[in-house]
Amino acid sequence: MRAAHVLALVVMASVTLMQAPDAPQGAFGEQQLPKIAPAPEFALTSQNDAQVLLADLHGQVVPVTFIYTLCTRTCPVLKPLMSRVQDQLGQDFGKKVAFVSITVDPERDTPDVLKLYAQVFGADLPGWSFLTGPPAVIRDVTRRYGVFASDSALGDIDHTFLTSIIDQTGLLRVQYLGVRFDPDEFRRDILSLLREH
Repeated sequence: MRAAHVLALVVMASVTLMQAPDAPQGAFGEQQLPKIAPAPEFALTSQNDAQVLLADLHGQVVPVTFIYTLCTRTCPVLKPLMSRVQDQLGQDFGKKVAFVSITVDPERDTPDVLKLYAQVFGADLPGWSFLTGPPAVIRDVTRRYGVFASDSALGDIDHTFLTSIIDQTGLLRVQYLGVRFDPDEFRRDILSLLREH
């Protein structure tokens, strides 16, 4: 009986999702990305030891990722893919698009360490901020973005492989979780947001 009740709920949810209205159409007839919620604000320290606020980046499309420099699993996969998209964006990168990578290991990832890490991955630093801050502040920012991070028994950090895109008005528009990250889709979504404004 319980299984039948659960199955009925699943069928009802599926029908509801199928009947959901289409997303608004963009200027080129494409579906616009959904508007999820206002992006959580932050005030952190860059690889240049300067304060960076999300509010400073309004007017740009801002992809946000969470990394740490000693990561041996997901970060070394993500950074080269993002560097490739950075290059494909051409003159829009740094002017209309600003990448942000926030460390989940602020005790070890100082501004100097982040600057070296950025250079190794070919980041165009005027358009890509690598951010750190006090541990309590970093924990709060990661939590508000929906990122899980915790120390593992091996001394490294387990963390959610999450990339978010914030639009020019500060709204969170899309999030890619785990291996779902596709650099071509990521680039298309950035370009779609650029066309909206």
